[in-house]
Amino acid sequence: MSLVDRYGENPILTARDVPYPVATVHNAGVVKHEGRYVMLFRSHRHNGRSIIGIAESEDGFHFQVRGEPFLVPAVEGPFAEVEEFGVEDLRICPMPGEGYLLTYSGYSRHGVRILLARTDDFRTVERIAAISQADMRNVVIFPRKFNGRYARLDRPHSEISPWSIWISYSEDLRYWGDSKVVMKPAPYHWDALKVGPGATPIQTERGWLHIYHGVFSTMDGAVYRLGAALHDPEDPSKILGVCDDWILQPEDPWEVTGYVHNVVFTCGAVPEEDGTVKIYWGGADTVMCAGTARLEALVESCLTDSRSPM
Repeated sequence: MSLVDRYGENPILTARDVPYPVATVHNAGVVKHEGRYVMLFRSHRHNGRSIIGIAESEDGFHFQVRGEPFLVPAVEGPFAEVEEFGVEDLRICPMPGEGYLLTYSGYSRHGVRILLARTDDFRTVERIAAISQADMRNVVIFPRKFNGRYARLDRPHSEISPWSIWISYSEDLRYWGDSKVVMKPAPYHWDALKVGPGATPIQTERGWLHIYHGVFSTMDGAVYRLGAALHDPEDPSKILGVCDDWILQPEDPWEVTGYVHNVVFTCGAVPEEDGTVKIYWGGADTVMCAGTARLEALVESCLTDSRSPM
């Protein structure tokens, strides 16, 4: 029995739903704001570079795209140089008392770096800082502080502990340190090639549930799947368990074939009051899909059917 139930009308958003020219819709951060679902999705323009669009929904499945993008590469000022080739794969962190923290990848001739911005209303956005050196991507921030410090999960592109998940801390969101590896790919496993942060971690009674992505290399190329890990409620650098099995893999035609074949990739998940969670993923880097799962079932899978995080 699958832990994630696919929505029956996937894909929920495609390039045809966008009122300006784009080739794809994928890898979206999603949050519930003032009772409505807000999706910040990545799209390739027809020049191949990425922008961030915005869509809204009453039920979390039927989205309406706004007439203009939410975030496009800066063309002047200090952010122009690090965003010149595109902005990608945005995550949304609802931080109590501070609005919504937005982390996204900025591509340029200097490689890929992580940028931090914030918004209160999803109408205006304030860029804050570049919060990593190259090469770094897939940063998610925990939606609470630990001993007065912010905490994040990230994934450097490095042959040192290759393509592993690290944790870092900051007092001001700009300067990060005390970094260490918390999770590595498992040899000859479904996530043997890479692991990386996915959706913003979700607080549960037994810890922080993190839905991550894992990559396996095959003779026909890489396969991207989703997994689940549970972090200690008070010390997020400690992983209590990692579900040994994937929780979602490419199966539907729009996940198997597209801009990048055999990909399900999440940047957003929304917990609901009834104990479920809506999970959103890009299919084949081309369309947006959604599904639901029970939070308790995902947590239990991390604790009872677990592999070592290291």
